[in-house]
Amino acid sequence: MTESTMKKCIHCIALLLTPMFLLAQNSFFKAQIIDKKVSIGYGLATGDVDGDGLTDILMADKTEIVWYKNPGTQNGDWPRIVIARDLTPKDNVCIAARDIDGDGKVEVAIGAQWAPGETNNPKESGAVFYLIPPTGDRSQLWKPVKLHHEVTIHRMHWVKTVDGEFQLAVLPLHGLGNANNEGTPVNMIVFDVPENKEGEWKYQLVNTGMHATHNFQPMEVPGRLSGLAVGGKHGVQLFLNGAEGWAPSGNWFVSGYGSGEVRMGNISKTEKFTATIEPMHGNMLVVNTKDKRTVLTDQLRQGHGLVSADFLGQGRDQIAVGWREKNAKGQMGVRFFVGQNNDGTEWKEYSIDDTVEMACEDLVAADLDNDGKLDLIASGRASKNVVIYWNQRK
Repeated sequence: MTESTMKKCIHCIALLLTPMFLLAQNSFFKAQIIDKKVSIGYGLATGDVDGDGLTDILMADKTEIVWYKNPGTQNGDWPRIVIARDLTPKDNVCIAARDIDGDGKVEVAIGAQWAPGETNNPKESGAVFYLIPPTGDRSQLWKPVKLHHEVTIHRMHWVKTVDGEFQLAVLPLHGLGNANNEGTPVNMIVFDVPENKEGEWKYQLVNTGMHATHNFQPMEVPGRLSGLAVGGKHGVQLFLNGAEGWAPSGNWFVSGYGSGEVRMGNISKTEKFTATIEPMHGNMLVVNTKDKRTVLTDQLRQGHGLVSADFLGQGRDQIAVGWREKNAKGQMGVRFFVGQNNDGTEWKEYSIDDTVEMACEDLVAADLDNDGKLDLIASGRASKNVVIYWNQRK
């Protein structure tokens, strides 16, 4: 064997041993593009829109609120149905969908009038709507009901309190008059859901004491706990619901490290972790436990999507992370991290699917085909697409 031939063989062996090759042989996910004409794809949500027992996909796009109807099979066509458009002169920015009345169909709320640089004029920045579906055919336009808003509305979730009631929690990016991430802290809005949804929605303003908040996640233990993990400039703080409403607990899951995205996860049945993208729109994916802080990667650029869930049926959670601009290696998209030990300090990285370009703006998980396995859904900003990553685990 010549020296050049030997070098080629060594190179081939090295390629065979790379994680990318291993993933190609044991792929966790398979991509399906369901929309190639997205404007921005600000926010995603999932839930059964029409009561057919299938989980649909919803999206807050630039000027439209869209429902993708589940065809009931992998690789089928997902009809794109517009349920609201042109709610405000500026962009839509977030969406929340959840069945809060037990009828098997989701209720939908929207955040709009996206103006992150306008912190002084509520008429020009921020809007919140509840959407009332038409009677019968939910593929027709829904009626918007305008609710109270603060400036720079950015994220929202339906949350379930300890007593079983649902509320709508809405998080702005900045506080009124905030400049350079300083000044008045962010007021989170938490709405009670009225019986007459076209009537008055009473609300609580929760002074977070935080500046430049970005995302948050509900933490619900039925009958025991209703909490919100809120990420922002100062880290990740826990807010709790009690007899007097919502208030900061003083408990910080992450302190001193600015966080853009936050998701809670399980290392085991008894131990939890906090996954964050740091700093806001940052380059690092970090896992924080009660004892350690572990950087999983620093190769993100404009990190903007994060999910923690047990996709592989391991009894502990894996992490999917997305970013929306090409990094120094010319990469963007979604990566998947699998824990290798029981303390959250060792993780193995995989590429989700490099056959489809994905400039990830948002990322959510749901079992779309009712096979008991969670799938991933991503919306792409520069790539202008919505992609399902079907879970292929055996």
